[in-house]
Amino acid sequence: MRYMFSYDLMETIRNTNQWMGASAKAMASYPALSMVPHPAVSWMAAWGEVTERSFKRMIAKPGWGIRSITCEDGRDHVVEIETVVEKSFGNLLHFKVSGRAPCARKVLLVAPMSGHYATLLRSTVLSLLNDCDVYITDWHNARDIPVSAGKFDIEDYTLYLVDFMRELGPDTHVIAVCQPAPLTLAATAYLAEQDPEAQPRTLTLIGGPIDPDATPTEVTDFGARVTMGQLEQSMIQRVGYKYPGVGRKVYPGLLQLTSFMAMNIDRHGQAFYDQIMRVSRGEASDFDAHNRFYDEYLAVMDMTAEFYLSTVERIFKNREIAKNEFVVDGHKVDIGKITRVAVKTVEGANDDISAPGQCIAALDLCTGLPESKKASHLEPDAGHYGIFAGRSWRNNIRPMVLKFIDANSAPAPRSKGTPTQQNAA
Repeated sequence: MRYMFSYDLMETIRNTNQWMGASAKAMASYPALSMVPHPAVSWMAAWGEVTERSFKRMIAKPGWGIRSITCEDGRDHVVEIETVVEKSFGNLLHFKVSGRAPCARKVLLVAPMSGHYATLLRSTVLSLLNDCDVYITDWHNARDIPVSAGKFDIEDYTLYLVDFMRELGPDTHVIAVCQPAPLTLAATAYLAEQDPEAQPRTLTLIGGPIDPDATPTEVTDFGARVTMGQLEQSMIQRVGYKYPGVGRKVYPGLLQLTSFMAMNIDRHGQAFYDQIMRVSRGEASDFDAHNRFYDEYLAVMDMTAEFYLSTVERIFKNREIAKNEFVVDGHKVDIGKITRVAVKTVEGANDDISAPGQCIAALDLCTGLPESKKASHLEPDAGHYGIFAGRSWRNNIRPMVLKFIDANSAPAPRSKGTPTQQNAA
C-alpha cells in the first residue's frame, strides 16, 4: 500500500500545482487589479497561466491534430484515424487519406513506449503521409488498463509487433524509432523462422539501443550501476484509486518526467522563465514554439513494471539482443535467420541517448542477410530527436529512407530450402 500511497501523493502534488496556477491566474485577472499598474500583477497571471497549463498536460493524452493533407492533385484530403487492431495494451492505427489513390508504400511506424505517447511521432507521420500509407502502434497508458488484463513485458511487446506485421502483410515497410528498435528486430527474426511469408519488405531502425555497450552513454551507465532490486524499490509503484488500473505495478509517468527534466534542469528552467515573461508581455500564443514542444513533452504515460524492468535487465544489462540470445514465449530467436528483409540503420552523430554504434550493431547480427540488403547512415550534427522528427529527418533522412524503401519494394526471391519450397517439393 505504501507504493499506492506514493503514487497518489505524486498525483496530489501535480493536482495541487495545477490548482495553484489556476488560482493565481484567476486572482491576478480581477478587473479591479487593472487599476494597479504594477508588473507583479501581470507576472502573477502569467505564472498562473503557464503553471496551470503545464501541470494539466501531465495527465492528458495529446490528440493527433492531423485532419487533412494536401496531395499531389492540389486538393485537401481528409485524414481519418481508424483502429485496425485493438488490444489491451496497444492498438494498430491507420491514417486513412480519404479520396486518395492507393499508395504504393505501406509503412508501419513502431512508436516507442518509453514514457511518451505515440503522438511524439506526429511530425514523422505528417512527413510521410503524402508519400506513404501510414500505420502506427498506439500504446496505452498502463494506469488505464485493469489488472485483469494481465502482464505486459518485452516478450508480449514483441508478440504484439508480430501480430501487427502479420495483419499488414508482407508488402509492409517497418520503421522503428528509438526504444523499440531491438524488439522490432527480434519480431522480424521471429517471423523469419515462424511465418516467413509475413515478413516485411524492409526494416529501418532509427536511433535504437541494439547493443547498448557499443558506445556507453549516461543512460547505459545508469542501467549498469543500478541493481534490479534498487530499481524496483525506487521506481515501481502501484496505480492509485483514481484510475481503472488501480493496483497495477507501474513505472509512473510523473516519475519518468522528473528524470527527463533532471537531465537538463537548467535549460528547462530557463525555458519556463522565458515563457512566463513572454506571457506577461502579451507576446505568447496558444500554439507558439514553447507550447507546441512542452504540450507533448509533459504528456507522459505509465509503463507496466514488468516492461520497464525486463527492458533494463534483458536489453541493457544482459544484452540479450546484442548477444543474439533473446527468447520469446519459450522460443530462442535467431536474428541470423533474417535473409530476405532489407535492413537499414540510422544514427545521429550527437545522439546522447542511443549514441552512434549502438544501432548499427544490428547489421552485424544479420549474418544471413547479404551485404546488398544492408545499409546504414550517420547523420552529422543531429541529436536523438532530430533523426526522426527534426530538420535532419525532413531534409536528409526521410528522402533517404523512402529511396531505400523503393529500392527494396519488390518481393525478395526465396532462398533454397525455405519451408514453403520444401512443402511444394
